[in-house]
Parts: sequence; structure tokens; C-alpha cells
Amino acid sequence: MSLGNKELLVCNLGRTRYVDTWDFQHKLVELRQRGVISDLLLFTEHEHVYTIGKAGDDNHLLASAEELLKDGTDVFHIDRGGDITYHGPGQIVGYPILDLNQHTPDIHLYLRKLEDVMIGTLLTFGVEGRREEGMTGVWTGGEKIAAIGVKVSRWVTMHGFALNVNTDLAKFARIIPCGIFHKGVTSMEQILGRKVPTEAVVEQLTESFASTFGSTPAAIAPAVLRERAKASRSEMPIEDSLRGETR
Repeated sequence: MSLGNKELLVCNLGRTRYVDTWDFQHKLVELRQRGVISDLLLFTEHEHVYTIGKAGDDNHLLASAEELLKDGTDVFHIDRGGDITYHGPGQIVGYPILDLNQHTPDIHLYLRKLEDVMIGTLLTFGVEGRREEGMTGVWTGGEKIAAIGVKVSRWVTMHGFALNVNTDLAKFARIIPCGIFHKGVTSMEQILGRKVPTEAVVEQLTESFASTFGSTPAAIAPAVLRERAKASRSEMPIEDSLRGETR
């Protein structure tokens, strides 16, 4: 059960390299675990990247090293659940950093709530999203429109969800998305037949997320958040600071 409305800092990082945001998440998770900062929701659009989760299979990456090098697409093995997925421009990625002790400490419920956030958001744009039995994510017309992959440590979440808005779907042809052979991938643009303003989608995702998790959103600029995180880490005891650099 939610413990009442909690502050949710919302930060749109803009276009980022995956590795930079991944590192930033680790720092923020550490601060959330210590109770130094409140719940956070980060938004970004990544440069082209394939990420492979802990349950991933390298054989699900179909592109050759030469292809990836030619177009500058990064590949990272990362610490979330799930298999391989693609992130890139036109896809909105959300990284909630929540203390589930302040909500409900149940990972399966958390995943279902993330699905609810995106299903509700899609509906406001006239797209009917739904769940597929036995799978995680959001689907429409038998194709996947949103992926979810998370990590929870001491009940604090990281990683999150990716919603295909104006995504270059050809990038998914070079992988077996999430290790699922028999399902396709789609986007809001493909379904609606037009480009969708990403700013409007981020706004609706924020509203849907806050409603679903019983939070009160408050915008914070990237520079302010980075400075706050830097200041908070500088106040850590030396042994905690050193421990935070290990992963």
C-alpha cells in the first residue's frame, strides 16, 4: 500500500550517451538508498545503443561488429534483468529511482504498475496498449511498443522502461528484441501515421506515473540534479564514498 503522496523529482536529461546515464543512475541509487534524495524519474533519449541484460544471449545481436562500428552504435552488457533491446533517438526512456519501501516492496507489482503507466499514456494518444500473458512490457496489435527491464537493490529501483514514439524500427531488425522470436516491434508513429511530439509524451508519462505511484511531481533541471548529487556524495563518509565506486 502506498504511504501517501511522496515528492517525485522529474528530470529530463535530453539526448544522452547510455554509459553516462547508466553511471549517473548508480550514483543516484546510492543516494536514494541513504535517504539523501527523494524519489526520482529520469527521462532521456539515448544515442544509438544495444543493451544486453543479465539473462541476455549474445546470439540475439545479429549485427556484425563492422556494422556497429560503421554507424557508431554502442553495445553494453548491463545489470538489469531481461535480454537484448535497442535504445535510440525518438524513443523515450524512463528511469525511475524509487524506494519501494515507501510504496509497496513487491517487484512484480512494480512491473505491472510500469505497464499501467504506459498503457494509460498511450490511451491519451489514441493507442490501445495491453499486456501479453507471461511477458513483460506493453503491446498493441500483437507487436511490442514498450519494453521494461529493471534492477532493484535494497528495494531501490533503477533502469526502467522504453516507449517507442518516433523510433527507427529498422534498428530492431539487427537484434531479436528481448529474445522474443515470434513478435514484432512497433511505435506510436507507425500506428498513428504521424510524428508524435516527444515533449507531449513525456508530459503525459509524468502525469500517469505520478497518478499510478501516488506521487507529487516536481521538475528539476539536469544541472541542478547533478550538482545536488555531487554535493551529497562529497558529504559521504570516506568509507561509504569508496564503497560507492565499486560495482
